[in-house]
Amino acid sequence: MRNCAAVPNATFAISRAALAVAAIAALAACGGRDRPTTDLQSAQINAIGVNAYLWRAALETVSFAPLLQADSAGGVIVTDWYANPSNPNERVKMTIAILDQDLRADALRVAAVRQIAQGNGWVDAPVQAATVQKLEDIILTKARDLRRKAVQG
Repeated sequence: MRNCAAVPNATFAISRAALAVAAIAALAACGGRDRPTTDLQSAQINAIGVNAYLWRAALETVSFAPLLQADSAGGVIVTDWYANPSNPNERVKMTIAILDQDLRADALRVAAVRQIAQGNGWVDAPVQAATVQKLEDIILTKARDLRRKAVQG
């Protein structure tokens, strides 16, 4: 004997599948090549995750040191150890974090680690707060100059 309840369910499932295929085909026909375009302000277009002026200024400021990491999406720049040739018994390592897409002083954090040579190794030494503050000031000034040039030209 045949199960009559199974036939309407199978027919319904096939009908639903056919309807879904027809709906997808209809939507695909709507997707022509002529799409409306909108003009975005240049301030809204940002290919990186942080303020582009701060990012460029930070990279330029620490360009004297070798880079370990530069993540524009996360806004983190980490340098490797750098020893000034005039003072090879001291080295520094810097981390710069850009925290926002706006060009503001509180969107930038600089941290530095300093070591001095002792015996056959390196020993941590304090970094003056003024040194870190000076690096932040240099980056911010450079970023403002980059923005000013971009707006003017």
